[in-house]
Amino acid sequence: MAKVGKSILGPNEGLLRQSVPGEDLMFKITGDDTDGHLDYFELTIQPGSGPPLHIHHKQHETIHFLNAPFRIHIDGQEWDLEPGSFVYVPIGSVHAFKNLGDEPAQCILTFAPGHSDKFFEEFAPVIGSFEGPPDPAVLDPIFAKYGWELVGPPLGARDGDQH
Repeated sequence: MAKVGKSILGPNEGLLRQSVPGEDLMFKITGDDTDGHLDYFELTIQPGSGPPLHIHHKQHETIHFLNAPFRIHIDGQEWDLEPGSFVYVPIGSVHAFKNLGDEPAQCILTFAPGHSDKFFEEFAPVIGSFEGPPDPAVLDPIFAKYGWELVGPPLGARDGDQH
């Protein structure tokens, strides 16, 4: 499907960014397209992977876990979710999630306000440069620049969880 304006995109069209190596984000719409109000993107996440515990101090987030089971942590509670589950993460919530499946999984995420694509544009090259656990002293300033904060490890990294 051909792009018509900024509102109609085909299945493989959009702004491609990366989270960590092997995990792509396909932004269908960004804050640049919505006067800063909204981002909407597809995320491919590897088995056993997920972001570390973090906070968005200025953004609401929604996550629709499409085709795999996930574990999510929000403000000290954890839930194991079936494929198709949806989560709203309010501003200021400590959160992380993890793909519990055996295959790469897809999620749809929104951020409001938008411009999270700018974070990933700066974050991906830095995270990809580490040959081991990333150094929080290097990542913290990037997170802070975008109103995000690292507050702990990925799910399972702190308790030996095998999922």
